[in-house]
Amino acid sequence: MGAHAEHVDLYAGERAALVRTVAASGALKDPAWRAAFEQVPRHLFVPHWFQHGPAGYECFWAQDPDPERRRRWLRGVYADTALATRVQDGTLLSSSSQPSLMARMLDELEVRDGQRVLEIGAGTGYNAALLSHRLGGRNVTTVDLDPEIVESARAHLEEAGYRPAAVVGDGARGCPGRGPFDRIVATCTVPSVPREWLRQCRPGARILAPLSTGLIALRVRDAGYAEGRFLPTPAYFVPLRGGRAAATPRYTGGLPRTALENDLFRFLLTLSASSLDPHEALALWHLEGRPRRERFGVTVGGAGQWAWLDDPAGPYAWPMAE
Repeated sequence: MGAHAEHVDLYAGERAALVRTVAASGALKDPAWRAAFEQVPRHLFVPHWFQHGPAGYECFWAQDPDPERRRRWLRGVYADTALATRVQDGTLLSSSSQPSLMARMLDELEVRDGQRVLEIGAGTGYNAALLSHRLGGRNVTTVDLDPEIVESARAHLEEAGYRPAAVVGDGARGCPGRGPFDRIVATCTVPSVPREWLRQCRPGARILAPLSTGLIALRVRDAGYAEGRFLPTPAYFVPLRGGRAAATPRYTGGLPRTALENDLFRFLLTLSASSLDPHEALALWHLEGRPRRERFGVTVGGAGQWAWLDDPAGPYAWPMAE
């Protein structure tokens, strides 16, 4: 485990407590994923993190000379919370996702031994380490647009003893040189499903990606077609860098504040931003009894890409900008 090997046992209790918390949330049903969370040391991947306050971002790090601040760093690392890990000019560029959400996403990937996985968004390298523990580094590829993020993730992975392929590139374009893939998982929000991902998948592959404020789980039929529904879980990630910006809702004046503050309505509002007038979206939301995320889905086909409620054939379906 490199220079921090002497700390592995010291932090084992913190890691075990985190695993119990994550398991209590309903995740880690697969013993193989539980073993990965028990054995991959998150502290090696988060040597520092930032907390946003009135004066901006404050950094907590492993080598802080103040013992209380070091303890606060460690408590943050092994708490079930997302951590800001890279900030530039006051803008959050990268983070380590909430472990329980990571665990649910890994469960939902439905991986099997020997399968090849592409991760979009290298982050700290922690998720790639969990995948490598489960599948072996030779079967895992992580890609990110930012060379510094990739190099940092690669260094963390090597220190922890994992060696997946860490590649600098535009995640929207996938990583064709490493395909074909059985699974693609994104750890950044995408505005729509990149078609390049489908072309790099084997038939029957599964794609899991944050879209709007949810997680879409698609089954790939072939290089030109995929379809699936959203999971019930809300998901908030930093946007995919380098690709097209997500559509934003048109003028929302006149919409009730209670609706705009409702997480499920904001999900629909964002999902339909490129096609539906916000007032139409509100009418649909009320007409259908405030539908939850799992009633919505996405289809990627030869005729385009569209989102839908209950049935991809309609009556409630609308095109998405690609």
